Amino acid sequence: MQTPHKIAVVGSGLVGTLLAIYLKRAGHTVDVYDRSPDIRTVEFSGRSINLVMSNRGWKALEDVGLADEIRKIGIPVDKRGIHLQDGTLNYQAYGKEGEAIFSLSRGILNRKMVDLAEKEGVNFFFEHKIWDVNLATATLFQGDSEQGNWTELKYDKVFGADGAFSRIRHRMQRQSMFDYSQEFMKIGYKELYIPANADGSSKIDINSLHIWPRGNFMLMGLANLDNSFTCTLFMPIEGENSFARIKDEASLVTFFDKYFPDTKEVIPDLVRDFFKNPTSYLAIMKCFPWTYEDKVALIGDSSHAIVPFYGQGMNAGFEDITILSEMMQKYGDDWKTIFKEYEISRKPNADAIAELSLRNFIEMSDLTADANFILQKKIEKWFSDKHPEKWMPLYSRVTFSLQPYSEALAIGDFQNEIMQEVLQMENIEQIWDSKEVENKILELLQN
Repeated sequence: MQTPHKIAVVGSGLVGTLLAIYLKRAGHTVDVYDRSPDIRTVEFSGRSINLVMSNRGWKALEDVGLADEIRKIGIPVDKRGIHLQDGTLNYQAYGKEGEAIFSLSRGILNRKMVDLAEKEGVNFFFEHKIWDVNLATATLFQGDSEQGNWTELKYDKVFGADGAFSRIRHRMQRQSMFDYSQEFMKIGYKELYIPANADGSSKIDINSLHIWPRGNFMLMGLANLDNSFTCTLFMPIEGENSFARIKDEASLVTFFDKYFPDTKEVIPDLVRDFFKNPTSYLAIMKCFPWTYEDKVALIGDSSHAIVPFYGQGMNAGFEDITILSEMMQKYGDDWKTIFKEYEISRKPNADAIAELSLRNFIEMSDLTADANFILQKKIEKWFSDKHPEKWMPLYSRVTFSLQPYSEALAIGDFQNEIMQEVLQMENIEQIWDSKEVENKILELLQN
């Protein structure tokens, strides 16, 4: 047990609430501040993307005995359902039998996490706007407006879990030798909705992540507990097929009739949802360092905001907590070393998952409908089943293992080079599961 400290966590999102539970369990007094109202009292705004929980997230929850509670509000998803433009529906398994990610509503999960944190004795201060922090003294400055009078809130430690546009990071950026970059993608997203049938059953398979891949844009759907689906349309902001081109009901209906004809029966309120829900934007944010002395640390999106295409944003943030907790156990009261080792361990892995997430947009929106890609995945699964000790597909490394993201990225690149060579073999479509192909992969692995 560490010497008890008074610790503030800024941000009551998923990472902030789980971190608060960890810190409380370690014997500290924990106060969580958020500028927004209590999420348990708020109607959802139509700008969410359903989350997926995988091994890294489950580990962080299991380590504090909360995994079973969260499984009750999730739906296992073991495959992709690929909807082609001609109406064909293909399924692609995610991993081995029994391996699944879990679909979770962000709002329902966040409400649950706040409940669990309160039960642990964490104090929450909603509608408390934090505008600044004194890094040297871990003092927060809270007030109703940025120009108004501020109240000083003194702490022993402060954690910035306040997201991609973090106020805590904003103060850290004003130091010398602080690296920071922010890049907005040229792609936006909009939430749509597939209701359940009148009898409560689902219109499409609930145990699949549904993708309508169309090149540089796509529609994606994940199930909710009531058998409805939260869908997300990812599309360029401007250009030929873009949000800018859809200005009215007629252009929207024409666009969906052409590119997503099989959704006509399942998205009854397309026009209403499209024009009511906001178009949101995607950004990648990187920075370093993540800590200041033994006083202040960034965690989750405030230190490494990524795009959602690998479903790893929450999982990466939860893994931050796992690593931080390991450092706390290892170094006791030496918080300066705890913070330093935490950021050194996590930075290369945060950069790696940022890269992997970007790449996965291309895979989901384009390659999932590509015959060569489908064949590659089939060969990889076949070879992996025969030689599990020699080959784990990249998706499984990221999603169903705890291997560092940076290692998964490097090995995945090496494996892809091998597969590109294998796909050049004569008659590969006919001989893909032959001894010849098996020996070729074994030889390339050896080399």
